[in-house]
Amino acid sequence: MKNLNLLVVEGNIPKENDNFRKYGIQTHADSLKDSLEYYSKDLNIEVFNPCSEKSFDKILPKIAKYDGLIWGGSSLNIYNDCIEIRRQISFMKECFKNIKKILAICWGMQVAVTAAGGKVKKSTNGAHIGIANDIEINKNGINHPLYTSKNKKFNSPAFNFDEVVTLPEGAINLASNKINKIQSIHFKSEKSDVWGLQYHPEITYHKMITLINLRRDRLINDRKCFKDEKEIQNHIKFIEEEIKRSEKNSRMLELRNWLNYLKAA
Repeated sequence: MKNLNLLVVEGNIPKENDNFRKYGIQTHADSLKDSLEYYSKDLNIEVFNPCSEKSFDKILPKIAKYDGLIWGGSSLNIYNDCIEIRRQISFMKECFKNIKKILAICWGMQVAVTAAGGKVKKSTNGAHIGIANDIEINKNGINHPLYTSKNKKFNSPAFNFDEVVTLPEGAINLASNKINKIQSIHFKSEKSDVWGLQYHPEITYHKMITLINLRRDRLINDRKCFKDEKEIQNHIKFIEEEIKRSEKNSRMLELRNWLNYLKAA
């Protein structure tokens, strides 16, 4: 069997990635590459960042060669109008025309939903800071190939302040929790079959804790997610307990299942 050609899309702006590297944190694209290669070495992976390209002239002529696209996280908010967000939505629409299978994660799902005519807003039930608890697969998701061998209820690394509130036409919701009614979706847009996740199976809890520490001031003073340092530290201890219970293969099953879906084509 030939190697799969995958395009990984980085959602963060270059400045945010520079900040990640300054503090020894993997970019989201690098986290995706490592997690994908954990399951298969027979992958040709290229990374593209729509935010750092003034045009798509270099990528578009070869975009149809990719067997799949996986689009990762970002610290952006889709409802804020800026050139970096407009570029990402525009590029997603180009992907719909050319790539048959897309896995869109967190920010990636929000971009995909917006590009396909759905809506994303600030979450009304709070945020996920490092972890999403009690995600439950619904009757639509229980037999979906995304969730093969997955426990019906599970926790996952997650970091989001926004949520999908209106699905694209024909989309189905596959899972929910108390914070976000829409935790995973499946829809078709032009040539693309899109699986979307609001949470991050590809990111470790250790990375999430590092991100919390990096964003402490913002989480207390700007986002108002915690009232003080003690509350943040207690939350980190809660995630550390989840690390003891969590098992890597179970956490990342959605990635394995998507790769199997690609290979079955």
